[in-house]
Amino acid sequence: MRRRLHRLVLAGLAAAATLLPVASAAHATPALPSPQGTHGGLGPDFLWGVAASGFQSEGHAPDSNWTHYIDANPDWDRYRNSIDFRSRYQSDIALAASLGSKVFRIGIEWARLQPEPGVWDEAGFAFYDSVIDDIVANGMEPMLTLDHWVYPGWAADRGGWRDEHMVADWLANARKVVDRYTSRNPVWVTVNEPVAYIMHEVRQNDTDADQMLDRVAQVHNEIYDYIHQVQPKALVTSNVGYVAGAEAQVNGPLMERIGDKLDFIGVDYYFGYEPPKSHAVNLPDGSVAPPAGMWDLPIRPEGIYYALQHYSRMFPGKPLWVVENGMPTDNGAPRADGYTRSDHLRDTVYWLQRAKADGMNLIGYNYWSLTDNYEWGSFAPRFGLYTVDVQTDPSLTRKPTDAVGTYRQIITAGGVPAGYEPVRFPSDCHLVDPPASCESPVTVPTAVPAP
Repeated sequence: MRRRLHRLVLAGLAAAATLLPVASAAHATPALPSPQGTHGGLGPDFLWGVAASGFQSEGHAPDSNWTHYIDANPDWDRYRNSIDFRSRYQSDIALAASLGSKVFRIGIEWARLQPEPGVWDEAGFAFYDSVIDDIVANGMEPMLTLDHWVYPGWAADRGGWRDEHMVADWLANARKVVDRYTSRNPVWVTVNEPVAYIMHEVRQNDTDADQMLDRVAQVHNEIYDYIHQVQPKALVTSNVGYVAGAEAQVNGPLMERIGDKLDFIGVDYYFGYEPPKSHAVNLPDGSVAPPAGMWDLPIRPEGIYYALQHYSRMFPGKPLWVVENGMPTDNGAPRADGYTRSDHLRDTVYWLQRAKADGMNLIGYNYWSLTDNYEWGSFAPRFGLYTVDVQTDPSLTRKPTDAVGTYRQIITAGGVPAGYEPVRFPSDCHLVDPPASCESPVTVPTAVPAP
């Protein structure tokens, strides 16, 4: 039997198509007011950052649920040592600092800290001690993720989130991590994109989605309270992977459970909405195939405005932080549409400035990711400011993309400059984030004043 949450996610994606107004009607809908002269920069206190996870980039991976999943899927790319952040963290952190980044997000891997039940590895903690110290020494704030979809192999052997002891085991690790690092005054992410995490566990570990949702909400709420006991002024979130056209259906049940225990709303935004099969590939026999990879999914930079608008309305006045945002390419090759990483970054920041100018309490933005990494079964999707070719380059050289200089300029200036117009203008509203993008569309003014 399909699990209820799994049905809800799929139904939400399908149902979004039924909410679409006729495209011609959208052009008659008045645009939201965005007065000329109000779209300045994001300000000197805005928290520009970069993001990475633990398992995806560290290499030298200990036994975990994800090493099990890779072994069970022979068609996936082998993990190797990923991009070997474990050995190269100092130079990678220096790259982030050279951008002017104020925040560096990393994951603290439970599997590295607790190799066996009741056994804690001091060397694992020492590694993260050094990484966090280096982030701080380079003038950045650490943003620490407690769970980025990975847990120890022994916990996987017990059933993972199906095991009745998982909540207690998870909290025992999380409290040790919080106790160790609260003196560094980090920003905390409890669980990364819980709904996407649940769907991976449903597919790979036959996990009950409803049960896992309840347990993930429980660990978030309990560790939130604990963090505030030991670090009263902490900023704590659980970032959501925004699903255009179906956000209320997909992440709504999670937010009902944890919304009261979020110091800011962490939003991950990547893709716009398209009706089912509209971006599929037509095959010679008349059938359709799904997109070949993430790079075929619809890029709608203006959609980040609606993502922020959604949560600014749900939680009026609460701070918003884009915890992840970026654009995938296929093994680093230029996109077929000619849209570059720099184009996407500038356009995205334009829409961040529009959101801020329209009263949304946006406080930070993290680029995903500093470097390419292991995208949960494949090295093909490339998101990095610095590209790394794991499959063919044994030296794992960090090669700057065009967006490195762009991001440095944006951080220095506090936004895009006066007169900037997006390279990619808004798409038809029904392709962005319906119904909101059709009910209250935003338009592109002729210029954005200087920061």
